Amino acid sequence: MKRILIVDDEAAIRETMEQILGYEGYLVSKAAGGAEALRLVVQDEPDLILLDVKMPGMDGFEVQQRLKDAGSTVPVIVISGHGNIETAVEAVRRGAYDFLEKPLDRSRLLLTIANCLGHSEVVQDHQRLQEQLWESSPLVGDSVAMQRVQDFIAKAGPTEGTVLITGENGTGKELVVRAIHRASRRASRPLVEVNCAAIPKELVESELFGHEKGSFTGAERQRTGKFELADGGTLFLDEIGDMDEEAQAKVLRAVEENRFQRVGGTETKTVDVRIVAATNRDLASPDSGFRQDLFFRLNVLAIHLPPLRERAGDVDLLLEWFMADLAVRLKVKPRRFSPEARAMLQSYSWPGNVRELRNLVERLLILAPEETIRTSDLPPLPGIRSEAGGEAPFMACRDFQEFKVRSESAFLQHKLRENLYNVSRTAEALGMQRSNLYKKITKYGLKTQPEIES
Repeated sequence: MKRILIVDDEAAIRETMEQILGYEGYLVSKAAGGAEALRLVVQDEPDLILLDVKMPGMDGFEVQQRLKDAGSTVPVIVISGHGNIETAVEAVRRGAYDFLEKPLDRSRLLLTIANCLGHSEVVQDHQRLQEQLWESSPLVGDSVAMQRVQDFIAKAGPTEGTVLITGENGTGKELVVRAIHRASRRASRPLVEVNCAAIPKELVESELFGHEKGSFTGAERQRTGKFELADGGTLFLDEIGDMDEEAQAKVLRAVEENRFQRVGGTETKTVDVRIVAATNRDLASPDSGFRQDLFFRLNVLAIHLPPLRERAGDVDLLLEWFMADLAVRLKVKPRRFSPEARAMLQSYSWPGNVRELRNLVERLLILAPEETIRTSDLPPLPGIRSEAGGEAPFMACRDFQEFKVRSESAFLQHKLRENLYNVSRTAEALGMQRSNLYKKITKYGLKTQPEIES
């Protein structure tokens, strides 16, 4: 049975709606004011709130704001005896499902409630699907580099240690964060994300710690910060390297003490939050502009995610994974890659990493005209397309001997990269003598260490 909370300062209206809704089979709870309503939302966990606007003390709009700040997803239908266009627009702007004017029409009330609950179920089903998709979106790859990432998650996840994830954009830092959260004892609690690079400098403190009403120009209502919303769970500070130094100092204190004050407030809030931070910058560098005391506090459990060019052996698996996954999402038939197209994609350096590969597969699913994706269907790939019609580089060889040399060179370089340039491990994986591999490295001038980007 669905639970409905009626919030109205007029007892007669509460009693009338209780009788109507009770007769229809709903479980009803009632509140005479905003403060009582907020308490009952936590206590009774209603499926829907019928909320009056004009109430003494805390009005309906403030109740809406506080519910939003607390992360509540309970749908709200606003009711008012002072109905006008402005009130209705404001109610919907603040997130209400609909607006009803008093005196309430019984048929319209019941129809609006039924529609709202139906819409809420659709939203919840979508959220559950999204969660399942996140659960089913593993960190694809069986390269040595990805095995190390998986081992790190298995060891670090169940602990309470602060985690710092580094790596280029598009390497999957968000997936690692979610995997760590799922592996922790906090898995049933919130995972709250903050994109530090997207918050204006002057609003960072308010975003993280919240603010009191009137604490600064524009602070019309109290706001709950991300630290407070993540209480009991995990707080993900993405792109933390872009946070300004003043905010870094306050984050350091909050991380060390699990305490903070809202902007403009005097009350010290205590929370239980696990911090996971991520960045594409080298925070240890003196030139980074990042506080070293905060870096050392975050760098308790550290993992660097390798770029896709250093785990080229995973490209095939990723192509197959995204092809199957995106075909279901886009409701289209999955495609095959021709051997030439697959070879070209395996040779590409993927500067945008896994994100670039995913976007390419999505583009090909939509635009490729035939069931088999050929080299002519691929967009320009810097450093890969040749003058001979866009095939993989060794497809334009003059004779078979040149093809053997170039293809063997490309294959050995690929295997070295896949094994993190460990010659012994590469030789073992290839089933050849290490001395023989050294000769071929010298013969072809192969790289034996990762390229360092300037």
